[in-house]
Amino acid sequence: MTVAFLDTVHPILKNRLKENGFHCKDYLTLSREDIIQGSLTDIEGIVLRSRLQIDVKILQSLPNLKWIARSGSGLENIDLIEAKARDIHVYNSPEGNRDAVGEHVLGMILMILHKLRSCDVTVHERVWAREKHRGSELSSKTVGILGYGEMGSAFASKLKGLGCKVIAYDKYKKGFSSEFVEEVSEDEFFKRSEIVSIHVPWTSETKHLVNTSWLSKFQKTIVLINSSRGAIVSTSDLLDALDIGQVSSIGLDVLEFEGSSLERLDKLEDADSRSTLTRLLESPNAYLSPHVAGWTTESYIKLSSYLANKILKDFSAES
Repeated sequence: MTVAFLDTVHPILKNRLKENGFHCKDYLTLSREDIIQGSLTDIEGIVLRSRLQIDVKILQSLPNLKWIARSGSGLENIDLIEAKARDIHVYNSPEGNRDAVGEHVLGMILMILHKLRSCDVTVHERVWAREKHRGSELSSKTVGILGYGEMGSAFASKLKGLGCKVIAYDKYKKGFSSEFVEEVSEDEFFKRSEIVSIHVPWTSETKHLVNTSWLSKFQKTIVLINSSRGAIVSTSDLLDALDIGQVSSIGLDVLEFEGSSLERLDKLEDADSRSTLTRLLESPNAYLSPHVAGWTTESYIKLSSYLANKILKDFSAES
């Protein structure tokens, strides 16, 4: 079986496939046009992250393709319906970075509640502002998790032992109450949540899910954290909610405007988007990171290890 690596992943994946008789080739700079013109007609498996959109045209150009391995959790850059119609297996590896995401989100919340960013800056400036930095304890809060898949459940497990109440709502999953979380209805979620962490996938249904209408349903002022996908949040609506006090602070690891690369932020063509981004970056109550919640030394290895396990379970060198 011949495999094309279209993006860089940890070498453990390639090594394990080679050990099992797979022929692995690097195509790290291969363009979409190259593929459509027939550069990969003999390929039976592809490994990628987010560099390329695997749509109908690409799939039509891969007549021998048997499987796609996406390093990470999101599958929005793969046409899953077309892949299924062609009997192509699609693998991802959310198990590989679930712990990294859970820890990152917890870190963002603690930084916000205990004002750690400002604490660090002021002490480095030799300012000893203790009362200004009186924090708030997570143990006194109710944390609401929206979406209870791999990431949401991993985050819930990180909260165990901290004393806070943890609730979760998932439109498509039921019966998941456990020692870590209490499953609640959507109404209860809006009524009780004080800190909200978003863990839903990017779909046409979730685009701008977090908007003015959605935010207005919360009965308490909330802290909102998003580590899923940027476009799930309408940034301008979120900033409006921040201005009027519906939201006290926001933590975003993903941005609505980033596309497949944060470098794109310097080249936004839409004036409204540029204005909203500037407004976000200038907000003292916005805590931001560059899409690295799942980006750790450990997750880099685990993402490839889980993919290898799944591929080798279904395919052998002789298949």
